[in-house]
Amino acid sequence: MTRSLTAVDSRCSIARGLEILGQKWTLLIVREAFKGRTRFAEFRERLGIAPDVLADRLNALVENGILERRAYREAGEREREEYVLTDAGRDLAPVLVAIRDWGDEHRPTGFGPAALPVEAATGASVRMAFLTDDGREVPARDVGLVRGPGAERF
Repeated sequence: MTRSLTAVDSRCSIARGLEILGQKWTLLIVREAFKGRTRFAEFRERLGIAPDVLADRLNALVENGILERRAYREAGEREREEYVLTDAGRDLAPVLVAIRDWGDEHRPTGFGPAALPVEAATGASVRMAFLTDDGREVPARDVGLVRGPGAERF
């Protein structure tokens, strides 16, 4: 059960994002969608998630515009639905890469990254970076947060 955001939290971009993405399994489902998995059985097999929890998370991702349902039919089978990333879902790529980078740095396995970000069209390696308006790269540990125009209090 999701709690309602407080008035202060509702102004916080992070709190609003976590209201949708902060439940267990949600980002792992999105990760699998990035890997090309689209079907309920594929998500279930890959993640080992209970069917009722998977159905709940998929419904929430659809309701919030991160995935969309598309009908498909295998030869000789009934029509079913698959789940495909929307533009909003694809826009989560930097979030997943940032979490991956943090996990590799602070929770390493000794095996290295399980996934590497690449440019889809060319396969060229890409990386996340903070850039100033003039294009200068800033190390993540030198980045801070300041009040934005939507902040009620910080």
